[in-house]
Amino acid sequence: MPSLAGFLGSLPYFKEESPDEIEKIAVETLEHSFSRGEVLFFEGETCLGLYVVKSGSVRIFKSSPEGREQVLLVARQGESFNDVPVFDGGPNPASASAMETCSVYIVPKETMLSLLADSPSAQAIIELFARRLRHLSTIVEDLSFRSVVSRLAKMLLDTATVEEGASSELHLTQEEMATMVGSVRDVVGRALRALERAGAIKTEGQRIVVINADKLREMG
Repeated sequence: MPSLAGFLGSLPYFKEESPDEIEKIAVETLEHSFSRGEVLFFEGETCLGLYVVKSGSVRIFKSSPEGREQVLLVARQGESFNDVPVFDGGPNPASASAMETCSVYIVPKETMLSLLADSPSAQAIIELFARRLRHLSTIVEDLSFRSVVSRLAKMLLDTATVEEGASSELHLTQEEMATMVGSVRDVVGRALRALERAGAIKTEGQRIVVINADKLREMG
């Protein structure tokens, strides 16, 4: 087994770093072991840093309130995970648990960000990509756990700008809405009628008027 510095130096994140810099990173890196089924961290918690699998395997997953799960990634030896919150500053976008007895290294978030301290433009670019990856994980969650009615309600809320006491109009075809929520035109048509019956929206041809944003939030 290579030294910690040698292991870190083989990772894409650190390949361009000098041996002295990698040694500094190694000093700040933590190591933890987990039993099969043990949770490393939960979605929504504060990010501790970049995780790298030393041995074993880890599954990264999202959960619904009903207990359903969608696995986003299985990380094995030498692979990193939980990169997104390191760079966009948000909470963990998913949970992680050990698929077998495993050991992981944790490179603290502050250590990772210090590598970009001398390049604000690179930091801005990586932060942008991290935010987009977080958005994609949200789309996966919506497709996995939400009904079309729920996804449509959430999309209409996200798309419309609704001021308190006012309505907001959207001009979207059912085909456009279907591509945005990962469905088909006929199903979106039925979902729109359900939202209209619930008093959340009013449809006038291709024009959609949000008349009750609170009801949309409730259904989304």
